[in-house]
Amino acid sequence: MTRVADLAELVRAPAALSVPGDVLSGAAAAGVLDRRTPALAGASVLLYWAGMAANDWADRRLDAVERPERPIPSGRIRPATAFGVAAGLTAAGLAVAGAAGGRRATAVAVPLAATIWGYDLLAKNTAAGPAVMAACRGLDVLLGASVGPRRGREALPARRGLVRALPAGRGLVRALPAALTVAAHTWTVTALSRREVSGADRRLPRATLAGTALVAATALGRPDPVPVALAAGYAGRYGAAQARVLADPSPARVRAAVGAGITGLPALQGALTARAGARLLGLAVAAAAPLGRRLARLISPT
Repeated sequence: MTRVADLAELVRAPAALSVPGDVLSGAAAAGVLDRRTPALAGASVLLYWAGMAANDWADRRLDAVERPERPIPSGRIRPATAFGVAAGLTAAGLAVAGAAGGRRATAVAVPLAATIWGYDLLAKNTAAGPAVMAACRGLDVLLGASVGPRRGREALPARRGLVRALPAGRGLVRALPAALTVAAHTWTVTALSRREVSGADRRLPRATLAGTALVAATALGRPDPVPVALAAGYAGRYGAAQARVLADPSPARVRAAVGAGITGLPALQGALTARAGARLLGLAVAAAAPLGRRLARLISPT
């Protein structure tokens, strides 16, 4: 009988703490933070977990050699079960997105789901892998910006004027810089993750470290102590992990840097959210980072 703990390991459950911030930062940038936003964040988590399960299903033969302790090769979860979990979570994520945001949200959620499955089944082991994964995160940010504005009681408490009467298409445009910033961060993490088993040469951490510095600078926006502090915290922790890879590009150091990139993402998302004017919400998003690091000691996010 499949245990809940095994399913949690299959989908890397704690790593989902890095996901809601995508939608929140997108909604804040677009000016459409309202009571639909938490549901869209929930849809995003479901699609993320679906991608993790599909990833292990697609990698089951490789994991039997490189990571025999994973749920499928260890025999704790059958391949058919993993595929069913991935398909079911995908359907649930699309349904929740549609219920919360209607056709506009579905128009973003469907390409997001397709890109997730495309990465797992086709692109992951190709040169396009990091770019496709970056596209997944970018679309996830745009999911938060996909709905049209609502006013009055529907608006979540935020800085005055944060919920703006903008057409949905205009909201996507406003959220595009945040989406590109999160996508660039994701590229660095994915590029490193491809060397978790073999280790990396020093050119890779040099490139990803430069990318992280650019991402942090992009997240600052206008001078404001909250996004500045959050972006600095993101760059400091993730950058330090990459610097250690630069000094010693062993598989263990690479895996640690990948984990730092995953668990440190909420700080970047928080900076983007605060930059859009939702400072308290940005701090709340960033608070997921230390919690994610603690949970990562129980279930690896990589």
